[in-house]
Amino acid sequence: MKITALISVVILVIFFTKQNFSMEKGKWSFIKDDNYCYIGSYPVKSDLPETKKRGNNYILVYKIIGSDENIIQIEAGYKYNLQSKINVKIDNTNFIFYSTEDSSETAWTDDDNKVIYAMKKGLELTLTGESTRGTITNDVYTLKGFTSAINQLNEDCK
Repeated sequence: MKITALISVVILVIFFTKQNFSMEKGKWSFIKDDNYCYIGSYPVKSDLPETKKRGNNYILVYKIIGSDENIIQIEAGYKYNLQSKINVKIDNTNFIFYSTEDSSETAWTDDDNKVIYAMKKGLELTLTGESTRGTITNDVYTLKGFTSAINQLNEDCK
């Protein structure tokens, strides 16, 4: 599963750099390509100090056309400290994500279905991560509209 995900990341990064203008802060957008679809959102709030620089940060849930598997991908906009936990808190439930050396700006989970279920039921998602420089960030995403977006992903990306 993760090898497919890694290959997909490369494809999505190329595609996403061309398409990220269609995502909005605080909204879940649906994008469909010839081979895959995804829904994504930018955070509504971040506590990163203004003196710190950072690339684009967002959450995607994507699906390769013909597959039933939804995969969550979180982009930090910086390289994660691989020794620190990446925490996703949905309302009062915590999920631990991880990053890898070859894709250190990206966070994954082995519990995609559990996290997606919680996202459908939840109101707010808070992502806490630490950069390789030791900066801790807390990004807040709204889950309003997520259920509708994931339903569209599953219906329109078969």
